[in-house]
Amino acid sequence: MVCARCDTAADSEYAPPTWVCSVENGRRQYFCDNCARSHIRAIEGRLDSPWW
Repeated sequence: MVCARCDTAADSEYAPPTWVCSVENGRRQYFCDNCARSHIRAIEGRLDSPWW
């Protein structure tokens, strides 16, 4: 599992519970806790990740 924004790798093949899952254009993307924390307002506003 790799963060879609910063390419940080998770320790396992599954996303840790602190990571955020976003479905954009029918594709599931995962964001690490640091990226999610930095962009929480955009995530809550449901902006697609290219707009962050």
